[in-house]
Parts: sequence; C-alpha cells; structure tokens
Amino acid sequence: MRWVLGLIAALVAALAVPVGTAATAAPVGGSTCKVFPADNYWHADISGLPVHPRSDQWLAHMSTDRNLHPDFGPSFGDGPNYGIPVTVVGHGHGRVKVRFTYADESDRVRYPLGSDTRIEGGRRSTGDRHALIVDKGVCKLYETYATRHTTHGWQAGSGAVWSLTSNTLRPEGWTSADAAGLPILPGLLRWNEVKARHVDHAIRFTTDVTSRWHLWPARHDAGSQDSHRYPPMGARFRLKSSYDASALGAKARAVVRAMKTYGLVLADNGSPWYFTGEQDSHWPIAFIDDLKTIPASAFEAVDTSSLKVGQDSAATR
Repeated sequence: MRWVLGLIAALVAALAVPVGTAATAAPVGGSTCKVFPADNYWHADISGLPVHPRSDQWLAHMSTDRNLHPDFGPSFGDGPNYGIPVTVVGHGHGRVKVRFTYADESDRVRYPLGSDTRIEGGRRSTGDRHALIVDKGVCKLYETYATRHTTHGWQAGSGAVWSLTSNTLRPEGWTSADAAGLPILPGLLRWNEVKARHVDHAIRFTTDVTSRWHLWPARHDAGSQDSHRYPPMGARFRLKSSYDASALGAKARAVVRAMKTYGLVLADNGSPWYFTGEQDSHWPIAFIDDLKTIPASAFEAVDTSSLKVGQDSAATR
C-alpha cells in the first residue's frame, strides 16, 4: 500500500510541474544553433525584478485598454501566413552585396540572400519586409529590413549580423533591422518551442508612440517624443503574476509563463501591443485566439538595470 501512495505522490508532483520546464531550449528549426548564450539578456528571468519607477507613466501612453495581438498565424488564404519567416542556410550558401539606405549603421558584408530567402509578407509586400537568415554552419544570424531584390541586385533599409554564440552588442547608436538596434530572432515565438511548451526568452513587441531615448541593451531609438514619460526602446514589460491563465490551452499557458518569467521587450514602433512570432503554417487557430485574450492592462514595466554586466554586452548577472 505504501508503494502505491508513493507512486500517486510522484505522479501528482510530476503533473504539478509545467510541461517543458525541464526541457532543453529548442534550437532554430533545421539547425543545431541556440539563439544566443544562456546568460544573454533575452533569456534573463525578470520575475523577481522590481517594477520600474516609470512603469505607470509609460503604460499611460501605451493604449492598455486593449488585448495583446499576436502578429503571426494563419492568414486564411489572404496572402502568406502572418509572422516573420526564418531562412536557414548552409555555410556554403552564396553571398551577395546589399545596398543599404542606412549604410552608415549597417554591417556592410556579403549576405546569404538568394532565391530561397523568405521575406516577411512576401517579396511584393509594402510592409517591413524583414529577412532573417541563419547560417547553420557557423551559427551566424543575418537580418535585414525593407528587403528587396531588383534588377540592380539586393537592396535593404538596414542590415545587421550577429554571432549566435556571442553576447556582443552593436555599436551604440546603431540601428539594426529593428528600431531598437536589437536582433529580431531571439524575440520571436517559434513553433518548435511552443509545441514543446518551453519558451525560454522574452518576446518582441511594438507600440505606436515612443520616446527619443533607449535603455540597455537597446542601441538605438526612433521615437517622436522628447519626454521620458513615453516608453523607450529596450523597455521590458512583465505579465503580472496574478494573471489567471487557467482557462487557456496548454500551449497558450506556456506563452503566459514566458511572459511572466521573461516578459516582453519593446523593440520597434508599430501597432500597440503587437507581439511577434515566426511565420509557420503549424500555428493552431485556437492557440492564436487564446493569446488574443491577454489584456495589456495586466503588464508592468520592470527595472532591468541590475542585470547589466557591461554597456556593450548583452550578458547578464
């Protein structure tokens, strides 16, 4: 009888642990590349950090009377599915020269762009047209904004390159494919990690009105307001621990855990409370609908200054 009780207790304990919490973080699909080191800012647990002194001021300018909007998922035949696609290539992939609008703040190297490159919204899109390419041979990330292939070759608004094994930030003041000067890939929800119910990083999101300053590890800003009462690029927001997600599906609850543990990072100007995921045909409609019920009013800004090891590094304490 004692062994039966012991077995029941073990099963209860196992069921109490959220699925995926002991799992290894999922690499980029089609590669063995992890998205930055484990001590990187995007992976930092912020659940115990203090609320930022300007939290109420920032949120007052962020349309908190609405719910979050997952900017990815099925398009129901109206063009390509929503989300930012990720292209994975081998190290031997051809490299091309890219003409940049913001050349002074772009990494002017040859990029592994080609006929296989997937572009956000499709090649004829009038939107942001981000392209994210991972060289799986050396785990290097290439990101471009306003990407276009013309009869004169490849063009983009800006371009940035990162080693996925390093915490090195871009030069201070430089943009990237995002206004914050941060990489996009680490903030994307990816299908393979949600499927495993193990999201171990913060999530990228946008708002419409931001200030003309930025917080570490952001390197750049593109706001319209001088006042610090408006949110800056790099601001990090946490879903309050009191938010009850028990009515949501298991996959959505995994995202809620991530929002409580790792939060959201303000990375670009755009529609308020739109958060991003990769373009993938597997996103379930019910999961997307669950995410649309999360209220913006359930978030608070956190003070991440204690995490910083150095101004030019995304490593955290």
